[in-house]
Amino acid sequence: MAQRWSFASALLSDAVQGVRLRAVSVLAGVEMQGLTPAERERYESAAQEYVAALKFNADRPESHSTLGSFYLQRGATADAEVELKTALRLSRQYTPAAINLADLYRRAGREDEGERVLQAAIAAAPEDAGVHHALGLTLVRLKRLEAALGELHRAAQLAPDQARYAYVFAVALNSVGRGGEAMRVLQDSLARHPDDRDTLLALISFSREGGDIAAAFSYAQQLARIAPSDPNVIRLKGELERQLDKTPKP
Repeated sequence: MAQRWSFASALLSDAVQGVRLRAVSVLAGVEMQGLTPAERERYESAAQEYVAALKFNADRPESHSTLGSFYLQRGATADAEVELKTALRLSRQYTPAAINLADLYRRAGREDEGERVLQAAIAAAPEDAGVHHALGLTLVRLKRLEAALGELHRAAQLAPDQARYAYVFAVALNSVGRGGEAMRVLQDSLARHPDDRDTLLALISFSREGGDIAAAFSYAQQLARIAPSDPNVIRLKGELERQLDKTPKP
């Protein structure tokens, strides 16, 4: 946080309004108690300009959603909830507001309300992968795993260009003992995203758990080509290589 303030605080006084507003957004989560009175005053002055600029476009759901996210980062939960609900009243199809509102409810321990928000968003925008993904994670936390798997699967189907959705779906499958299906999901995703680190790490882990050290080592080699200087990758590859050397040959 201190590094972020050091980097962006000077931009709060930039001559260009767009730069000032962007700096406010970047610094929204900075802990104000760690700043001097003069620094807090400078930030609050720019923050007022930021809020006013968003309220100028009060007829657009994007403005209310952005303002809600800003308030949420600053810990103003009640204000954030009002803005996000306003965004959804203006457009039920504006799903970023639904996802952010559900996240607000998650932080407040109100998962049931978050589920209802996301279900309504899916009814309004059934092809939005992000909402299905968010609902899947909510259902995981509510321990309704079969329903969660359905939503996570749907997200991965709707957005195959998002490696993260396939990865999370695979991890969920593996957690309920469906390791074979999880591997197939990851392998299909890897074919589309050969440089995705999380996918490769999951393939290494699941292969290792299943006793297929040769496959785990092969995936580790692929990961090492992506991150050749990463000490954790080097260590992991070395461990697997030593384990593979000890494996009896057929």
